[in-house]
Amino acid sequence: MAVARVVSFEGVSSDRMDQLKGEMAGGTGAPEGVPATEVVVLHDAQAEKSLVILFFDSEDDYMRGDELLNAMPTGDTPGQRTSVAKYEVAARGSA
Repeated sequence: MAVARVVSFEGVSSDRMDQLKGEMAGGTGAPEGVPATEVVVLHDAQAEKSLVILFFDSEDDYMRGDELLNAMPTGDTPGQRTSVAKYEVAARGSA
């Protein structure tokens, strides 16, 4: 069962988002050691808000990733974290 970690942030400037895009280029986008299979980052530049969705193949991977991400220094995140939620991936597809 796939699991997603959905995190919202405030105070995410366009400059910070550009910096993150550069850091994520060429990889899955997950920080080193985090066993995510995919990362999706949404950004509302006008409101300076961001939503980050990390996908994990299993509950064990999610728990390892959650522990590592919670221990990250705040300077490594897109902005000020406002919420974290866990979801079961009920359906997935691409156009």
